[in-house]
Amino acid sequence: MSENSGGPRRFRVLVADDHPIVREGLRAVVGTMPDFELVGAAENGRQAVDAARATAPDVVVMDLDMPELDGVSAIREILAERPEVAVVVLTMYENDESLLAAMAAGARGYLVKGAGHTDISLALRTAVAGGVVLGAAVARQAVARLTGEVEPPAAPFPELTARELEVLDLLARGGGTHEIATRLYVSPKTVRNHVANILVKLQVPDRAQAIARARAAGLGG
Repeated sequence: MSENSGGPRRFRVLVADDHPIVREGLRAVVGTMPDFELVGAAENGRQAVDAARATAPDVVVMDLDMPELDGVSAIREILAERPEVAVVVLTMYENDESLLAAMAAGARGYLVKGAGHTDISLALRTAVAGGVVLGAAVARQAVARLTGEVEPPAAPFPELTARELEVLDLLARGGGTHEIATRLYVSPKTVRNHVANILVKLQVPDRAQAIARARAAGLGG
């Protein structure tokens, strides 16, 4: 923890995510927490390790899918040097393999992107207090796995409308703007508007990453 001269002690936060919009969102969340302060932001795993060494954070919010060094490897390197650091994962992956890999590396929290301000704030406070926190979606999966219950798969990308999901599926199948427009009996401009909305809602910078996420979720088959 850090301490301002004459002021209250504050927890130091480092955020690591390759998407600027996510980093800015986390900056805004931390900015509303009077007992926390943002001390650094990294856009890849290697930067995250270097920044943790330079800024001595109390908590790191870490994405898993990053260039240069993946999040799990970055967690291992950070904790090898500073085992007292609390790491909270914020990722788009809800699968058991990613959860288990992150927790085995030493993470104290695991949230799926789309988590609200309250969820992120609670995760940060729980992690620096020494607790472990799982987002609702991964917690349900973990309980189902432990109890042997089979949980029905959730519909992918619930933040998208039915038409946006249809457009995303067609993109994942390799469709172009005009081809999708013809298939859906809409104008190319309407398709472009749907694509723009999809990029914002999925917090991805371009079609290629939207398609990658769609295919990872089983669309486009």
